[in-house]
Amino acid sequence: MTKQTDRTVVPHADHSLSIPVDDIELEGHLALPAEATGLVIFAHGSGSSRNSPRNNRVAEILRTQSLGTLLFDLLTEEEDLTRANRFDIPLLTDRLVAVTAWWHRREATRALKVGYFGASTGAAAALHAAARLGRDIHAVVSRGGRVDLATAVLDRIHAPCLLIVGGADTPVLNLNRTAYEQLSGEKKLHIVEGAGHLFDGEGELDEVARVAADWFAAALR
Repeated sequence: MTKQTDRTVVPHADHSLSIPVDDIELEGHLALPAEATGLVIFAHGSGSSRNSPRNNRVAEILRTQSLGTLLFDLLTEEEDLTRANRFDIPLLTDRLVAVTAWWHRREATRALKVGYFGASTGAAAALHAAARLGRDIHAVVSRGGRVDLATAVLDRIHAPCLLIVGGADTPVLNLNRTAYEQLSGEKKLHIVEGAGHLFDGEGELDEVARVAADWFAAALR
């Protein structure tokens, strides 16, 4: 008789929390569906936050696929007042890595595989963090990402990478096509036809979420 492998039981969660990083605390929201199969950590773009309606819409759809989501502020309110901090990719990367380390210290849920969903400048931080953490990160999805800010690390990323770009977002689409060629691992470029940088046309953001959910579900299972 074949011995059945024990399955990790992940407790349901849906609450706000403060994440300690060095001498500050970053505000976030964790949502874990019952029997979650993985966790997606979001890295938002410049000027946005854990309350981003676009990222929250994507997170909502990811959770229907039994994926947990963690949205958090990369900067404190005071730090965000300094515009340069929003484009400080090394700082944003350090914060994302620190929050990922915090997650892996949680006894009850650390067995879940982790992926990153990054938007705009947050995508650059996600790619840098994935390169730094290696095989601890199991998937990366970029939405309209400033992937040109991660050029130096693209060939060091092990995680499967999905680049989602609007077909009408010509400058960013060109940047993503160049980055796609430089990625050495499993990869895909998905173009949402007619979409601009914000994916604010009817059904465009839902397409982003569905494609991302399929990518994460396969990689984090």
